Parts: sequence; structure tokens; C-alpha cells
Amino acid sequence: MRLISASEESAFTVRASESGIRKMMYDAREAAGVRNSVWIAAASAWILLIFEPRGLRIFAHCPITGAGLPSASLRMLVVMNPPWALVGGWAVMLVAMMSPVLISPLCHIWRRSFASRRARLMAIFLAGYAAIWMAVGGLLIAVEFGVKSVASSSYLPPAVVLLNAIVWQVSPIKQRCLNRCHSFGQLPAFGVTADFAALRFGVTQGTWCAGSCWALMLFPMLLPWGHVLGMMAAAVLILSERLEAPRTPSWRWRGFGKAMRILTAQARIRLQVRSATSPLYGAK
Repeated sequence: MRLISASEESAFTVRASESGIRKMMYDAREAAGVRNSVWIAAASAWILLIFEPRGLRIFAHCPITGAGLPSASLRMLVVMNPPWALVGGWAVMLVAMMSPVLISPLCHIWRRSFASRRARLMAIFLAGYAAIWMAVGGLLIAVEFGVKSVASSSYLPPAVVLLNAIVWQVSPIKQRCLNRCHSFGQLPAFGVTADFAALRFGVTQGTWCAGSCWALMLFPMLLPWGHVLGMMAAAVLILSERLEAPRTPSWRWRGFGKAMRILTAQARIRLQVRSATSPLYGAK
């Protein structure tokens, strides 16, 4: 058996290092592609919500009512909001608010599946995730219909929901749901087993995500005015709390901690770069 010389060992180490670097760069580019696609979908949904020519009247979960509907006008409310508007409006709201939190699960599927099966498995995952949220959306829309039929212009119902959302936000149950949202697990690579695993992954993620975010999703639906602003505030909080690492369930506020630290660090880096490249800095 021939012994490996020091120069050959060094060359092998360099090649392995270069291969590892190329793989990391390749993975980073793939993750960036998934991330950019998700952000484009979310941005498109927000544009549709904001700039739809007829306002938000076609979205039953975000109706605009001027003087308010009579308390006994539930039938008229149903006629004004056909099923296609309910489903379409909820789907657009779901894409706008929840797409960013799917970046990590989708990248998990991308990295752990073969190239020929990635699109299929991600589609199956999204189908399972959407199925849970569409079912939850039916319940939330039913609550909205009931509220709008008796108090369409009142801020009391959204205020009550906001109070419940705050209590839920600090509760240990909320932390348990968030911890489950961070649990991905292993995914099979072949056959029907991989398909069922992707579907189960989507259903599981959707279930725990709905358990975590239901109150934040219901709040803007009940607002008589400012629906998009309420959705934006809820979406920012949902994304910010998902950046936090899993923790032991306890009564504590959770939300903007890590997001604020990231923004602060980015601001410091930009200021340092700007100071280092300014002419005054060079003159010193």
C-alpha cells in the first residue's frame, strides 16, 4: 500500500475544501431561489389587496361598509359575498400574510429531496398546509359573518379579539405551537412514502401554524376600517416571532425581539461601511 505524501494530502485537503465551499454556495443559491419565489408571491398578494380597483369589497373577510349594514341583514351579506369571493379573498390573504413563514420548510424540502421530485414534494406540502388553513378560514369567516350581521361598524368585536390575541401571544400554549412550527424532521426520498411524508409535513405545519396565528388572522377581518393596515401589522408580528428560537413554554411576551436585533445589527453594519468609505474617514 502506497503511503500518501504530505503534498498529496495537502492537495486533497484543498480540493475537499473547495468542493465544500462550492456546495455551500450552490445550496445558498438554491435557498435564495426558493426565498425569492416566496417573496414574489407574497408581494403579488399584497399588491392585489392594496390596489384592487374596487377596493376590498370583493373580499368577504375584508368588507368596506360605509354606514354599516343593518343587524338583520345576514341574508343580504351572504348575497353580497358569494362563495368564490370568500374562497378567493381568504386565499389571497393567506398568501400575503403566511407565505414568508414557509421559506424555511420549503428550503428544508428542497435540500432533502432529489431534483426530479422537488417541485412535486413542495406542491404536496403546500396543498396540505393550505388545506388546514382553508378549513380554519371557514371557521373564521363564519365568525366574521356573525359579527358583521349584528355589529358591522363597531370596533368592539375587533377590540375583544385583540385582547384575546394579546393573552394568547404571551401564553405557554402559543410557545408550544411555535416550537412545533420549528420541528421539521426527516423526509423520505423515494416513492409514495415521500409524497405522504410531504403531505403530513404540510398538514402538521399548517395545524401548528393555525394554532399559533388564529387570533392574529381574525383581528383584521373584523375591523370596520383599516383592514390592510391590520393585516400588515399582524403579518410583521407573525414573521418576527417565527425568527425566535424554540423556548420553554412560559408566560412571556414574544414577537419583535430577534427581528429588532437583526435590524439594529444591519443598521450598525451599514453605518460602519458608510463611515469607512466616506472621504472624511480616509482623511483621518
